[in-house]
Amino acid sequence: MQLLIPFACMDSTEAHQVLQGTTLPRLEKLMARMTRLDADQRALSTLSPPHERAQALLQGLPCDVDGSIPWAAWEQTQSGSNPATHAWALITPCHWTVNSDHIVMSDPQSLNLTEDESRALLEAVRPYFEEDGIRMAYARPGQWLAQSELFRGMATASVDRVAGGNIDGWLPRSAHAAPLRRLQNEMQMLLYTHPVNDVRSSAGLQAVNSFWVSGTGALPENFQPSLSPSNPLVVANDLRTAAIAQDWPAWIQAWKTLDATQCAALLQEVDAGQPARLTLCGERSAITFNTQPTGFIGKIMRHFGHQPLYSLREQL
Repeated sequence: MQLLIPFACMDSTEAHQVLQGTTLPRLEKLMARMTRLDADQRALSTLSPPHERAQALLQGLPCDVDGSIPWAAWEQTQSGSNPATHAWALITPCHWTVNSDHIVMSDPQSLNLTEDESRALLEAVRPYFEEDGIRMAYARPGQWLAQSELFRGMATASVDRVAGGNIDGWLPRSAHAAPLRRLQNEMQMLLYTHPVNDVRSSAGLQAVNSFWVSGTGALPENFQPSLSPSNPLVVANDLRTAAIAQDWPAWIQAWKTLDATQCAALLQEVDAGQPARLTLCGERSAITFNTQPTGFIGKIMRHFGHQPLYSLREQL
């Protein structure tokens, strides 16, 4: 089993403080009983966060160009479609709070859109996208798909980089992204009086007034996923919501739950001598641990090894 944990450490003094006083016994045993591999270390300003780069690498997706992991095209393959060499993008309906000097995007997952709401909003915006040659498709309540040559070679920032913060530094600035910036402005006006938003506002819920573009690009020709059913990848997103909201008590409680569930399951495989892989991702870096070969030293570490997550805080 391969376990990937996004938002394992955060670039926050408060997060470091709550982490310092927390024991995660299964995770600590895993880190002590596995071999640390090379870390993927990049700047906080990268469009693709460490957990997306790590996941792409494990799944055989191209990730050498920042902001160009073709997640939308890959999703098409998961649904049984074959995008061939078409360029796709993820379109995420979201809420923007417009301030006097900046715009903040709320975490799109916090909208908790229903399928009916999402489909109704998609039908409202579809004609505007189609005028620019962008074909739209429904994926799930919080996610639409778009296909257009516009997305080929376009670098875009992950939703996980932008959610909860100022969008200004993350908007695509290239000339061929101009239609998307115009569509974002048009959608704010179009959706302002949409019946779905009227109902949501009456219920005290945030309105959907814009969208975010990410996961752009096309899959390489003859793409073949690198994962197999015998060695599955588990992406544990348990920490995401609290991390983006900067709710550190909730984040550390989510860590404790994750330690008692997914980490415990992986530790059981390691104890049984099964091959296992653990990847911890922060905001800058991803650090991967792999199972160690058995031997006298390995056996000693299995009984006495101990390494706290807090010790990696400056590296993640």
